Amino acid sequence: MKEFVIATGNNNKVREIERILAPLGVSLVSAAEKGIDLDSVVEDGDTFADNAYIKAKYAFDQCGCPVIADDSGLCVDALGGRPGVYSARYGGEELGYAGKISLLLGELADVPDEERTAHFSCAVCCIIDSDTRIDVEGRCEGVIAHEPSGDGGFGYDPIFSVDGRSFASLSPQEKDSISHRGNAIRMLHDKLLIMLSNQ
Repeated sequence: MKEFVIATGNNNKVREIERILAPLGVSLVSAAEKGIDLDSVVEDGDTFADNAYIKAKYAFDQCGCPVIADDSGLCVDALGGRPGVYSARYGGEELGYAGKISLLLGELADVPDEERTAHFSCAVCCIIDSDTRIDVEGRCEGVIAHEPSGDGGFGYDPIFSVDGRSFASLSPQEKDSISHRGNAIRMLHDKLLIMLSNQ
């Protein structure tokens, strides 16, 4: 069984990726389980794809085995695409997501419903070996609600709404079926399925 390292310190992301890739029958381990410390990785890319590659390459150089890394964020049209690649650092590294959400809602306080459009983007980089790399990107369109709702999900999920329901109010399976990361990981799944079946 081929082992893949998921290069993230976010256990919520690990679980989402595991749910979608499980049918491949591969072994998925977190970077922490593999003894890879990602704290020193500087995600200074201009795009989600750049940052996904930075993380994947760092982890691959540490372990030499197949690695999956993602970078994702919330892009709000009324804010010119912010927070974008700075989603995790929005308002400062030390500010928790409750604070980030409050900050974002404050910036949108006077923005009418029809202009509260946004999307989540997720870029995934999978390095199989030194010669083989897969890059995919998923997206989910939605709107920013006026207040948080739901007690599931993580990050900006409580204020990102699709068809009147926030990501935080969806079951994990419902979220996987429409989310940016779900879309990206399904694309990766299909590419890996072809690759593994040819081995």
